[in-house]
Amino acid sequence: MEIADHRVATVHFTLTDEQGQQITTTRGHDPLVYLHGTGRIVPALEEALNGKQPGERFTVTVTPEQGFGPRHEELVQTLPLSMLGENAAVPKIGAKLRAQTGRGPLDVVVTAVAGDQITVDGNNPLAGRTFQADVEVLDVRLATPQEIQTGL
Repeated sequence: MEIADHRVATVHFTLTDEQGQQITTTRGHDPLVYLHGTGRIVPALEEALNGKQPGERFTVTVTPEQGFGPRHEELVQTLPLSMLGENAAVPKIGAKLRAQTGRGPLDVVVTAVAGDQITVDGNNPLAGRTFQADVEVLDVRLATPQEIQTGL
C-alpha cells in the first residue's frame, strides 16, 4: 500500500543541516506515525512521501519555505526575570517555557540569562534553515474513521 491522503504512515527519519551535522533522528527511538494529507508535517516532506511504499528510503532537501518558514526576529525577546513569577527558579539556557501571547500560548526556548533579564526565542529551531531529511517508510495503512476525524 502506498502513502496517500487519509492513510497512516510510519516512518523513521534523520535530519541533517547543510554541513551534514545531525539535527535529530527517530532512529533508535519511536518512529513518526502521522495521518498523511493533513498538514501535520512540513510540506516538502509530506509531498516527498506521497506515493511511497514500505521499504522505500529517500533523501529530500527541505527549504525554509517548504519547511518551518522564515525566522521571525520579533519572536526573540528579552524580558525581566520577574515575569516568571516571584518564587520561580532561574531557568537554564536551552530550557523550554510556555509563554502566553496575544495569539495564545507559544513554546519558547531560553537563549540567554543575564542579571535580572532572560532572552527567549519562540521560533522553531529549524525556522529559516535548509535541511536534509533521510527518510525510511516502515508501514502504511488505512486510517480508521476516528483517526480521520481527530487527525490522529
